[in-house]
Formats: sequence, structure tokens, C-alpha cells
Amino acid sequence: MSNFWTKVIGDKKEWRSMEARADALPRDYRIVYREMKQYMWRFTSGDGTDVLAVLKGVLELFETSAAQGKHALDVTGEDVAAFCDERLRGTASFADRWRASLNRDVAKQLGHAGPQG
Repeated sequence: MSNFWTKVIGDKKEWRSMEARADALPRDYRIVYREMKQYMWRFTSGDGTDVLAVLKGVLELFETSAAQGKHALDVTGEDVAAFCDERLRGTASFADRWRASLNRDVAKQLGHAGPQG
């Protein structure tokens, strides 16, 4: 499991630093950030570095917004999932992998080169 996390985050010190920064946020931001992390990790595919980059950006936004005295939901809006989805736009997801796999399997069984783009 340790090798997995090392691969996902590249550097454990960086991850620990991000977690410490998140722990220093006001309570509402900590709650939202923690829930967002769980939500985002469900959708990542590959090594997760794309989600890590998204989380870094969110953490920076949260730190800045908290320093300005804003509440977490003032930043994300009430639909936190939509906020996450917007930030995940363009990152590879399991759904993308499943779609590609389905198209590849069908093309293979039908003897085609692959889906026409």
C-alpha cells in the first residue's frame, strides 16, 4: 500500500504538507475539503496525479478565501459536487477508461480496427 501512495502522490512529504495545510483551515473548509477529496478520488484513473493537482489548486483557493473571511460554501456554492465536477473536467476518469474498453472490446470482436473518431 505504501508503494501505491508513493506512486500516487510522488512525494510523501508533499502530501503530508498538503494535509497539514488543510488541517490548518477553518472548520467549514476542513469539512468541505475532506469530503471533496473522497469524492474526487472515486473518479480518478491512472496514478491520480491529475486529482492531486486539482486538490492543490482547491487548497490554495481555500486558503486564500479563508484569509479573506469567506465561508467554504461561499466559494464552492451549495452544490459542492458540481464544484468538484467542474474542477475535474479534463482529467481522466474511470468512466473514460470503461468507455474506451467497451469500444475496444466491441471493435475487436467485430474485427474492426477500432471506433471511428
